[in-house]
Amino acid sequence: MAERTKSRDVAIRSYEKIESRDLARLGRLAGEDRARFFSRNPELARLYRDRVLCMALCQGAALHFVDGQNEIKDFDVWTFFVDRPSRRFPPRRPVMNADFGPSKFGRHPDHGGFAGRVVDLLMRGIDCRPAAVPVEALRLYLTERRTKSAQCLSEMAAVMIEPKRLRGLVVWPIES
Repeated sequence: MAERTKSRDVAIRSYEKIESRDLARLGRLAGEDRARFFSRNPELARLYRDRVLCMALCQGAALHFVDGQNEIKDFDVWTFFVDRPSRRFPPRRPVMNADFGPSKFGRHPDHGGFAGRVVDLLMRGIDCRPAAVPVEALRLYLTERRTKSAQCLSEMAAVMIEPKRLRGLVVWPIES
């Protein structure tokens, strides 16, 4: 179900259910973006390629995953790295965009260059130890709210995409 505008595939918002295969597709898009980023930044690749903590769907689409009520305008996928104290992950890496492609979610009418919903791809380093448990480290990052990104992300929701064994686990908000 979507709020329709001009045609069947164009919708301002989508209320379609996000399933595991959709999370997997988002993970592939983020993985491709990460590979391009590292190919352009070999020094960061050397330092961070093996320090991926987790990948999560965040903000409005993640809240929709949790409550089924919030609408999906786009998808925000964050890749979190275990930061290195000696060389922090760049805090200002620009947001990259990918095309989810044709799907049940339709396409936002303002995103004419895309066949499907826009996927915003973001990366951040977070302060945790290399052996950290991804769920615990991400929850601590969101609870402490030390950065503007963490403050913003903590206002909605986060759903795990990777590691694959945790795909679909609601990380935030913490259910009591």
